[in-house]
Amino acid sequence: MAYVAHVLDYEGDTHVYIQIADILRERLSSLTAGSPAPSEAEIQQEFGVARTTARRAVHLLREEGLIYTVQGEGAFVGPPTGGPRQKRKTPLYQQIATKISDQIKAGEIAPRRPIPGESALQKQHGVARETVRRAMALLREQGWIYTVAQRGSYVSPKESWPED
Repeated sequence: MAYVAHVLDYEGDTHVYIQIADILRERLSSLTAGSPAPSEAEIQQEFGVARTTARRAVHLLREEGLIYTVQGEGAFVGPPTGGPRQKRKTPLYQQIATKISDQIKAGEIAPRRPIPGESALQKQHGVARETVRRAMALLREQGWIYTVAQRGSYVSPKESWPED
């Protein structure tokens, strides 16, 4: 969905996160309850602001009851009713795990070689650290990677890979 570019007033008397919340509030009004709301990473990227600024804008909207968050799934429009919400096709952590396992299968990351670290994966996918950790845990569980304390995570030997 394309949006009109908004110019944030960094010199004015209104905090940037409040300006962003105002813009998002307007957008959210046209969405139905349960629709996915923008993530902190999407807000950060769209407005070119720090994560803390995006987080403060989301917090403000959550406090107003306009959005709610579900751990590992993201933010959604409306109050947390427990009612139906539109699921993302696949949770972000599963999408990341699939991309990494596809790279392993394609030979882009060889057995016993390191996979990118948490910070690199966060930046690459625009997600929170917890999302990356869930992806890594899934890859470990499936047998694609193993972790060496103080060293990082590595591609498992081919014989440890799950069978398709």
